[in-house]
Amino acid sequence: MSTLHERVELAIRQHAAPAMGLIGEEIDVVEVADGIASLRLSGACASCPASITVMIMGLEQELRKHVPEIEMIEAVL
Repeated sequence: MSTLHERVELAIRQHAAPAMGLIGEEIDVVEVADGIASLRLSGACASCPASITVMIMGLEQELRKHVPEIEMIEAVL
């Protein structure tokens, strides 16, 4: 059985990132704890606060479909 962290990484790379038009390697899962997935974005979207907000909201919706234990996503620098 995979850990929650591994399930989040897999769901992002296989489902959430492609659905958002992102490359999975642009998203680093830093930590998963207490229903919160902490992600670090890289690439063009990482430097724009508005893009980060939109990306996190979209990723969160898509991620919840595949890992329902995740309640929210937070972006970390």
